[in-house]
Amino acid sequence: MTQEEIVSNTKTVLQGLEALRVEHLTLVSNLSEGTEGSKREIVRQNIENIELGLGEAQVIVVLASHLQNIEAEKQKLRTQVRRLCQENAWLRDELANTQQKLQASEQSVAQLEEEKKHLEFMASVKKYDDNQEHEENLEKSRSDPVVELFPEDESEERQNMSPTPANQFANHANAGYEIPARLRTLHNLVIQYASQGRYEVAVPLCKQALEDLEKTSGHDHPDVATMLNILALVYRDQNKYKEAANLLNDALAIREKTLGENHPAVAATLNNLAVLYGKRGKYKDAEPLCKRALEIRENVLGKNHPDVAKQLNNLALLCQNQTKYEEVEIYYQRALEIYEMKLGPDDPNVAKTKNNLASCYLKQGKYKEAEVLYKQVLTRAHEREFGTINGENKPIWQVAEEREENKLKNRENTPYGEYGGWHKAAKVDSPTVTVTLKNLGALYRRQGKYEAADTLEDCALRSKKEALDLAKQSKVAKILGVPEGIGGGGGGRQKMKDSDKDDDESVRRTPKQ
Repeated sequence: MTQEEIVSNTKTVLQGLEALRVEHLTLVSNLSEGTEGSKREIVRQNIENIELGLGEAQVIVVLASHLQNIEAEKQKLRTQVRRLCQENAWLRDELANTQQKLQASEQSVAQLEEEKKHLEFMASVKKYDDNQEHEENLEKSRSDPVVELFPEDESEERQNMSPTPANQFANHANAGYEIPARLRTLHNLVIQYASQGRYEVAVPLCKQALEDLEKTSGHDHPDVATMLNILALVYRDQNKYKEAANLLNDALAIREKTLGENHPAVAATLNNLAVLYGKRGKYKDAEPLCKRALEIRENVLGKNHPDVAKQLNNLALLCQNQTKYEEVEIYYQRALEIYEMKLGPDDPNVAKTKNNLASCYLKQGKYKEAEVLYKQVLTRAHEREFGTINGENKPIWQVAEEREENKLKNRENTPYGEYGGWHKAAKVDSPTVTVTLKNLGALYRRQGKYEAADTLEDCALRSKKEALDLAKQSKVAKILGVPEGIGGGGGGRQKMKDSDKDDDESVRRTPKQ
């Protein structure tokens, strides 16, 4: 029987015993004293037994009530235990989360400490070198005095060119993506030291930045592709072409996957690969890459965008190395039209493209066409410096031709005032002007006009000397923290360019003359 059934039966018995007790009490009162004593005694004994049963029944009822209270208390305690278990589980979860946050904070602190060590190390390194590579930019080459503004032979370039300028490396970070703030300092240090030729410092820093980007963003992220491009160009400047090609191919795959096959950043990487192949003499492999980059830029930027003109220049250089002169002329002429239309006739790229087109004419023996272009460049530079040309204010090529006609003697003692002031005009866009002077002088020499050639070469040498003096002054001013004066521009030879804003300008090979 269950507890409820026992309690129910006990209450029923209790009621019966109570009724029986009442009946016995009535019998006792009805029995007279004359009645036999034995009957009266029996009834009293029955009453006592009934009262005893009533007592026991009441004890059972009270005990049952007590047990119910105890059971209710037990249920209450069980509920409290369950609640405490739930609270303990929640506290354990909170503790685990707090421990994870603590570990993450410790890792961040360790990473920041590492970056701090990098910055302290960089601050202790001397910022500027006393290298004189810039002074060799305009070194005269007697083997073939005709110089293109895009140097083609890599060994010659390594001797005559400084490391890639910092602003060209810096363009890598601007492909529409923002380098994370905690990596920006490291990224800028890579640019700075690569531009100074400190590859032993730039490469580890670049690898560190790349590793951090892959940890935070994953390998297939546009920022990773941007950093791969930077590291590839650092390797390229070290002549590590295989490593550079692998990185560029990886960057190309990431950009095609994340940005699409027709994104300008894809064109930039294609162009850098084409440049790399060109530097290794693989012009046939480079040409289709360059054409694809051109097609992307035409579709995205429009056919008359300056970046399209830069890509046309690169494609012309690759075709020229394959002696495809008809295509070269078409590409240069189209690039020239874009520059003149979008940037104006005084933009430096106009003069540079005219020089390269003239070089193409020279390789085909079209001396007259080349001569016209060289004279246009020199005349335009002269007009910018000295104004309208008249009888007394003549461009240097005209002075040179007059000297050739008159066969003047004692040329060394001739004041430069007779050169139409061109010792000053040569400082206007100095590298382009100097190269044009040398190229036209070489053309005159081929035509037997030695006096005119010597005149232009003398002027080029003076321009070179003044440009080097300005470069020295600029470098000293930068080291001493003095504001720079206005002077000549960068290196004397133009590079094969990348027209996209997120990758640097590049260089290529040239066949020996």
